Amino acid sequence: MQPARRLMQNLARLANSEHCLFTSHDLRALLPDLSQSAFKTLLSRVVQEELLVRLCRGLYLYEQVAPSNGLLLFHAAARLRADGFNYISLETALSEAGVISQVPMNWISIMSSGRSSVISCGPWGTIDFVHTRQRPEELAAQLHYDARCKLWRASVSLALRDMRATHRNLDLIDWSAVDELV
Repeated sequence: MQPARRLMQNLARLANSEHCLFTSHDLRALLPDLSQSAFKTLLSRVVQEELLVRLCRGLYLYEQVAPSNGLLLFHAAARLRADGFNYISLETALSEAGVISQVPMNWISIMSSGRSSVISCGPWGTIDFVHTRQRPEELAAQLHYDARCKLWRASVSLALRDMRATHRNLDLIDWSAVDELV
């Protein structure tokens, strides 16, 4: 059987709405008999044939089972930085708490122990990773796990502190809403 067909059959069997994002390492494990160069060629071909979607560098979407719940960027952020400390904060957390009146469309802000970077995920949006030196144990009381997003989420007070620390624009904040929540 051809490698592309084997890859897609394995994905059809393994993928579901909870697990539709795969790193190139994940995909490589499905075809261990291919050489590295043959695997790279295969990956390019399946993306070109639209069997897989390249969400961003090193991350692929099996679109046939992808949920349409608007959480794809959060799940992508969790997969991209799975080895570090990350949490939803800044404008994203404040907007969802109702403290910022404008909802950032297709843009999420994540505080990360990794380096700062802005990652474009094409038509799905953009992930803004902002570096933090804060340690999880220092913030534990101000974080809660959001199982829907597969990431930790900052409290309003922590998100405001992060906004000040990263010198973000505070003009859109509804301070009366902050007073009610904090």
